[in-house]
Amino acid sequence: MYVTMSQIRESADFIKKQGITDARFAVILGTGLGDTFLKKLKIEKSLDYKNIPNFPLATVEFHSGKLHYGSISEETRIIVMQGRFHYYEGHSMAEITFPIRVLKLLGIENLLISNAAGNMNRQWEKGDLMLINDHINLQPDNPLRGPNLAELGPRFPDMSNPYSPKLNKMLIDIATKKKISLRTGVYSSVMGPNLETAAEYRFLQRIGADAVGMSTVPEVIVAKHMSLDCCAVSVLTDDCDPDNLNAIDIKDIIATAKKAEKSLTELYYELLNLLEAF
Repeated sequence: MYVTMSQIRESADFIKKQGITDARFAVILGTGLGDTFLKKLKIEKSLDYKNIPNFPLATVEFHSGKLHYGSISEETRIIVMQGRFHYYEGHSMAEITFPIRVLKLLGIENLLISNAAGNMNRQWEKGDLMLINDHINLQPDNPLRGPNLAELGPRFPDMSNPYSPKLNKMLIDIATKKKISLRTGVYSSVMGPNLETAAEYRFLQRIGADAVGMSTVPEVIVAKHMSLDCCAVSVLTDDCDPDNLNAIDIKDIIATAKKAEKSLTELYYELLNLLEAF
């Protein structure tokens, strides 16, 4: 299934009519960024995804499915997606990235993304934060397949810098200043929903991945297509050592993400304040 400009405009117009306007920044609250971040906001409006025309429905139990509009200061208004969509839920790539298209039409200039990922770098530890500086797309489809939405971007977008060097540098500087440990590495995106075998972890390590997850890359591809600057930080929620592989409990992944939420919230909160100055 492909999406059209008329569908994107319909959704954007509906959201604007709810009083959600004048936001330059958007945040996707993946696993690892949630209630702690929202508590720092003065939320002015919240919409259920199910009430927004053309939005898909989130089916993952720990992804709430709400669009929040609020501020972290008198001047800094942001839109927050509490919950995202995944290919493994049965949505098409065009559907799971549809909200990113809508954010662009709402005037968003910078997109901040978070996720949970498996750690494959033996020098790092479970619970670390990893700033994504590049990715390997192993998803079975591409959100740009089909008719190009030329009004939003080119047929063959460049991906030499999918993650904004400016935003990444700002995050590294913030982490250094605040003494927050922030790794930098390559994120590999797979379909899921099953976790990987030992042989698959070895393969991902050999092709240069530091972490593996089931989201983010489709969102980044669409953001880059529209010249929307973005950054992404992974919470490394489990150790994926193929030589010492143990069964992973999803509850443990969520608990690890929660422990890292304070540091990730601090990073993104400070970044948003700095961006408002530009």
